[in-house]
Amino acid sequence: MEGAQFIDVRSDTVTKPTPEMRKAMFEAEVGDDVFREDPTVLELERQGATLFGKESALFVPTGTMGNLVSIMAHCMGRGQEILVGDESHINIYEQGGAAQLAGVHTRTLRTYPDGTFDIEELVRKIRPTDDIHQPTTALICLENTHNRCGGAVLPVKFVKKVGQIAQEHNIPVHMDGARIMNAATKLGVPAASILEDCASVSACLSKGLGAPAGTLVAGSSEFISRVLRCRKALGGGMRQVGVLAAAGLVAINTMVNRLADDHKHAQLVAKAINDRKSENISVDKDKVQTNIILINVNPKVISPQMFAQRLKQVRFMEDVSRTRSSQKYKTHLHLTPGRIDVVKKIVY
Repeated sequence: MEGAQFIDVRSDTVTKPTPEMRKAMFEAEVGDDVFREDPTVLELERQGATLFGKESALFVPTGTMGNLVSIMAHCMGRGQEILVGDESHINIYEQGGAAQLAGVHTRTLRTYPDGTFDIEELVRKIRPTDDIHQPTTALICLENTHNRCGGAVLPVKFVKKVGQIAQEHNIPVHMDGARIMNAATKLGVPAASILEDCASVSACLSKGLGAPAGTLVAGSSEFISRVLRCRKALGGGMRQVGVLAAAGLVAINTMVNRLADDHKHAQLVAKAINDRKSENISVDKDKVQTNIILINVNPKVISPQMFAQRLKQVRFMEDVSRTRSSQKYKTHLHLTPGRIDVVKKIVY
């Protein structure tokens, strides 16, 4: 339709590289990264390690691989188990890779609406080390921000408490930090301070930061040396990948400060929906902490599929991936104030 605006809010992964990223990619100095000779990749990893307060970092193709190689590097022995939230990305959206590819058993903790879980349940589910019948608890995984919980930011006190318990039991903590910079922006603190009690982090460059691809895994130098081996085993060595790392450098240096705009835009859309005072469609505005909006629909009147179809009719692209009685949308760098006004007018 001529003159129609096509606004895609399915995810913050749908963005296109900025002109600055494209220029950096075109001009990137490259080498063979499998031989650790790509200067642009090495620089991205150096800056990433500093950003997350860790000794070292490694560039990998995707967030799913970032989590998987982290699990593999932490769980190098047989008969090991990880503890994860039952609503976590690792548990739901990564095809059970920990078991399928890494041979690691997964045990779940009930996820609360704010992305946390019960500390007492955590302690209770850490396996005793003197029982030969049980697997060994080798890793605790957190997620920040929490995707399925609507972009919830984990409370700092919660992360520290988990870290304290993990230290008492000599178990490392891994942070699925796909959107860790959104969490840092919301809290107004450096990402490194959030990760002080975490042995490792996997942070996406292709989500809110707008790079076309790539994830940084960070941790101790010893840990990253193991991650490097795991990345190779999974086929993640990418040769002259400085052309992608160059966009990642632009992302971490220029795109972090604008994440606050995404958060503000999410609030504006949530308010516009609630201002309609509909009995059938609403948003819990207090739960819109970052760039993810969960729109609740009354399943007795309108299904998520019907809601998505309505959005199609007004040239507004939908997310039908959520099977609950709600729809999930994410604001991102291509949603300018003018486009946000269009979204506000479209909602019921």
